[in-house]
Amino acid sequence: MAKKISITTRGGDKGESSLYSGERLPKDSPRFMAIGDVDELGAFLGVAKLHAKKPDAFAGIVYIQKTLFILSAEIATTPERLGRLKQRIDQAALAELDSHCIGLEAKVDIPPTFVLPGESLASAHLDCARAVARRCERRIVKLSTGNLIQNDFLLAWINRLSDFLFLLARYEA
Repeated sequence: MAKKISITTRGGDKGESSLYSGERLPKDSPRFMAIGDVDELGAFLGVAKLHAKKPDAFAGIVYIQKTLFILSAEIATTPERLGRLKQRIDQAALAELDSHCIGLEAKVDIPPTFVLPGESLASAHLDCARAVARRCERRIVKLSTGNLIQNDFLLAWINRLSDFLFLLARYEA
């Protein structure tokens, strides 16, 4: 019988945690603040996914959730250890997100005015996720301006994510 694994390591009991690349940092470091916000975004997307009525909206949310794992791993890795990562946010990831946006733009009439969130349960959750995505972007920009990450594709991807979530919310509404 396999030994049961506990998620409790007690390694963070003094307010520090390990990056994916192994370094220990305070839990309130800019990297962990960004990682936490990306985690929150993934959770909001999980709620939106549960309420999505359209199969391609559901698939779009799953695609973003999976890509957020790649993004988080990159944020949790110092530049000198990026070679450990199997995937990164690159030109192909950015092109894929752009393709999803173009596909949604063809299906959605973009309102000429501001949109009040709450047209449907799924769209309301997607609008909440969009707001969290914008916070994630601000955190990631701070990492970039502090030279803690150096990937222009990652910056562009997180910038365009809020557009995608806006379109997805309008599509679900």
